[in-house]
Amino acid sequence: MEEVQEGHLHNNDAQEPSSPKDGTVINQPLPGRLKHWKWWLLVIINIVFLLVGQSVATLLGRFYYDKGGNSKWMATLVQSAAFPLLLLPLFAFRSSTPSITPPPVAKVAFIYISLGLIVGGDNLMYSYGLLYLPVSTYSLICASQLAFNVFFSYFLNSQKFTSLILNSVVLLTFSTILLAVHSESAGPTGLSKGKYVVGFLCTLGASATYSLLLSLIQLSFQKVLKKETFSVVLEMQIYTSAVATCVCVVGLFSSGEWRGLGEEMDGFAKGRVSYLMTLIWTAVAWQIAAVGVVGLIFLVSSLFSNVISTLALPVVPVFAVIFFHDKMDGVKIVSMMLAIWGFVSYIYQHYLDDSKSKLSRSDANEVFNVTV
Repeated sequence: MEEVQEGHLHNNDAQEPSSPKDGTVINQPLPGRLKHWKWWLLVIINIVFLLVGQSVATLLGRFYYDKGGNSKWMATLVQSAAFPLLLLPLFAFRSSTPSITPPPVAKVAFIYISLGLIVGGDNLMYSYGLLYLPVSTYSLICASQLAFNVFFSYFLNSQKFTSLILNSVVLLTFSTILLAVHSESAGPTGLSKGKYVVGFLCTLGASATYSLLLSLIQLSFQKVLKKETFSVVLEMQIYTSAVATCVCVVGLFSSGEWRGLGEEMDGFAKGRVSYLMTLIWTAVAWQIAAVGVVGLIFLVSSLFSNVISTLALPVVPVFAVIFFHDKMDGVKIVSMMLAIWGFVSYIYQHYLDDSKSKLSRSDANEVFNVTV
């Protein structure tokens, strides 16, 4: 496979054609050694990874709780434990072509450990949110992560604001506020108001932390790692997941939840085999989603990666109504429409930036031909 060169790490290559990268970020050239259609193919593949993985993992996580699962640390552990599956594609993508001077090992280790700790804490908050909230409410609250990401991207990744981006942020924020106001009737049957509030706050906190994490990953690519091959995406996911897994294992044993896993497996409504398959496929789905997330950060930007995550939000509640019989009342429908409107607003901004980029390339080519 051809090397994937990060455009936002090589802004000095002005002669290279522009990329359809997120125009709301700094104008970023297309990865130098990657043709336009191949870049789009990789972007589409990572989008599919993210959408499919996130949707399947969220639904399986809710299935785990609904059928008798109750270990929050186990639900957190499966979000990172399947990272060894990525070792095989890592070796496949690894290139023998010399890269730039590698950064100090201590600095790289600090990045992976720090990000891994953040991932572990973020996954735990998501587990609490998924335990105490219906899937539809949980997914729609997660729409707030885009608003948080715009904030962090502005300060950490030089993100520019446009009217359409601001419109997207406002709409997604109002979408979340609607759910907060409607909390007295949105909780699952038999769940106390206090637990619903805990679930809401944990999910909101997890969304903010997740957005910060994406911006920090992009910053790490830009300032420290600076590798030219796609294997850096897999390395980032493998090492941070390894640290997060260690955190979860410590939490599982220190909390004492491990003692009840055998009983939990025996009491699982669909049987022991279904219990194991649920955990295994949840873990696999989260790794697929995570590769899509980091891949889109590498190829485009953290904001674009987060926007694609919001695309799954209207999909998950629909499946939740079908499989888990969640109620889709008027407030949730309005909230969903606002989330979709916010997403479309951002995509339209991306379309305008891409069109402007193509026009600039065309003008540059004409000037070049005239001078020649």
